[in-house]
Amino acid sequence: MTGTDGLVTLDEIRSAADRIKTIIRRTPLLPADRSAGSVPGDTADLWLKCECLQFAGAFKLRGAYNFIASLSPREREAGVVTYSSGNHAQGVAFAARQFGIPALVVMPVDAPPIKVTAVRRMGARLEMAGTTTTERKARAEELLAEIGGTMVPPFDHRDIIAGQGTAGLEIVEQLAEAGRRRGCEVPLGTVVVPIGGGGLASGVAAAIRALAPEARVIGVEPDGAPKMSRSLAAGHPVTLESIDTIADGLKPVRPGDLTFEHTRDLVDQVVTVTDSSIREAVLWCVGQHLVVEPSGAATIAAIASGLVGEDPAGATVAILSGGNLDPAILRSWLEAPDESVRDGEAS
Repeated sequence: MTGTDGLVTLDEIRSAADRIKTIIRRTPLLPADRSAGSVPGDTADLWLKCECLQFAGAFKLRGAYNFIASLSPREREAGVVTYSSGNHAQGVAFAARQFGIPALVVMPVDAPPIKVTAVRRMGARLEMAGTTTTERKARAEELLAEIGGTMVPPFDHRDIIAGQGTAGLEIVEQLAEAGRRRGCEVPLGTVVVPIGGGGLASGVAAAIRALAPEARVIGVEPDGAPKMSRSLAAGHPVTLESIDTIADGLKPVRPGDLTFEHTRDLVDQVVTVTDSSIREAVLWCVGQHLVVEPSGAATIAAIASGLVGEDPAGATVAILSGGNLDPAILRSWLEAPDESVRDGEAS
């Protein structure tokens, strides 16, 4: 059943998977490499869902492509507009290029250069505005009124959530495949997912609840941008007055109305992590031969900080949501791995 009200359904997610299957990469689900050193939290069976290896460098392509593919040909022809800290911008630019349609993207003035360069390289028109979600959304709406087209929201839309939920489908399928290869079942115990606006957590939780209802879903935010945690405590979406984190992809100041409902109803717990733990998690991922941006490494930070705990029911899957990390920042962290994180260092 596919409806316009309520939570996104498994049917919607499966339809999205069919719609995007020829474009997105079915990213690998890898067991943590124990030869590279200790596993965060001494987790007995840790798996890494490597959305850092997705086309355009992050999971965002899933939702962006599903949304644009769901538009009518006439709507697509008029072009699309969006606002983003970077990864959704790249997803929209990539999808628009696939359809051969114009895309206008509004990004913050402090967006990571690697993300700005990628959006331009993919042919989207780019404008910089403000530093918060509120500021870039307002500018995108002004531009939409001027030039027309369709707004592609970064997280608070059914088609976006359904597209992101395809990562959850893959996790369940890939663990089953791993079990067949090993000759024994690999049950899913916990999925750990980062929360920015909440689209990924919402979609993944919808898929996991339908396919593995006994599994836990734990969301992770930076403690400098706890918009979902604050909203859950208040019982409704709230807007943060300020944010301060190196995880630029997790910087929305407010969750969406729809993503709040999904998180409230489907996610077991939302935890917060420090920037220092995120930085350490990025470096741990390098030891796994994976380049993961701070937003994507937040899940590893939560596990390493003891906020997830061992799950005796089965495997723990950490979603590494993006890999668009500025090489200069990574180099500086590798050269000084024990230094504390400086404010704004990777924002």
